Amino acid sequence: MADKRDYYEVLGLKKGASEEEIKKAFRKMAMKYHPDRNPGDKKAEEKFKEVNEAYSVLSDADKKAKYDRFGFAGVDPSQGFGGAGAGGFGGFGGFGGFEDIFGDIFGSFGGGATSRRANQPRKGRDLQKAISITFEEAAFGCKKTVSLNKYVTCPTCKGDGAKPGTSKKTCPKCGGTGQVQTFQRTPFGQFQSVTSCDQCGGTGSVIETPCPDCGATGRIKKNVSITVDIPAGVDNESVIPIRGQGEPGYNGGPAGDLYIVLNVKPHSMFKRNGADLYLDIPISFDQAALGAEITVPTLEGKVKYKIPSGTQPGTKFRLKEKGVKYLRREAKGDLYVTVNLEIPTKLNGKQKKAIEAMAKEVTEDCYQKKSSFTDKIKEWFS
Repeated sequence: MADKRDYYEVLGLKKGASEEEIKKAFRKMAMKYHPDRNPGDKKAEEKFKEVNEAYSVLSDADKKAKYDRFGFAGVDPSQGFGGAGAGGFGGFGGFGGFEDIFGDIFGSFGGGATSRRANQPRKGRDLQKAISITFEEAAFGCKKTVSLNKYVTCPTCKGDGAKPGTSKKTCPKCGGTGQVQTFQRTPFGQFQSVTSCDQCGGTGSVIETPCPDCGATGRIKKNVSITVDIPAGVDNESVIPIRGQGEPGYNGGPAGDLYIVLNVKPHSMFKRNGADLYLDIPISFDQAALGAEITVPTLEGKVKYKIPSGTQPGTKFRLKEKGVKYLRREAKGDLYVTVNLEIPTKLNGKQKKAIEAMAKEVTEDCYQKKSSFTDKIKEWFS
């Protein structure tokens, strides 16, 4: 075992770490390297196996004590200590979904906790579906139909797994407990362990005549359509939970949940921050200088707004309650309009002469900032 890394090092911990620290470190590392997040990445898969193995030892008080005292030899069955070797860390089995990893730590993701018996009721797997909606659909709410290819309860056997007209039988090997005891003699005495029954897979029952449609699993893959009510005021990456629309539970457990993750497409004019909207509007020199009534677009139509004479470039105006509805509230945010002065770029001769004539009439003292700046220059060089 010379090529193995220390289990504490694998989880980024120091020897003597607490149970809570071990769980927290494991969750972080397993989330990082889980094959579901790194499809096809062999290096990540090996890291995940290493993390899995380390946690299987350090999360078990007996194995951890042996490892702390004897190192790898304390958890190597070939050394006679009664521990689980590299191939025997049965905590999580194969590479299932995230629920298979975290069920016994956090009770989430609807999966089967390894510390629970396999014949106990367990929540079904949670599902996630990302959908795109428009800026307006997010602001006003909408209905969307999503399609999912997921496991559903087999309609033929109603989830029982046995062919209609037949039933499950109590497992003869474990007597329906789903667990069997094994004993092992070591130099330190006889050790007893309890493992899942290999004949019934820990369920406590066997199916002699499987359902022809689901093959005794009690579930089949099916494409289903679900209507989602999206409330007004949602934003990009908002998550809408739909209870019970995940995959079926196990042994009478509740179905998992479906989580809809929203991707809101950007708008061509409006920017959004929470319930507030922001809009840039170009205005001409005469509108800024003399004041004008301008047309302001909102999500609910056009409105008129009067800007005062002498309006400076970059001035921001607030239109109350012209923003987006707050999620779960009746109030609305505001619309902030920033006016930007646009300088004409294409002028004919007549237009140029008109501007020159205006410049002669509108003298420097009409420009407060410019006049002040000129005075500062004179003072500096005087």
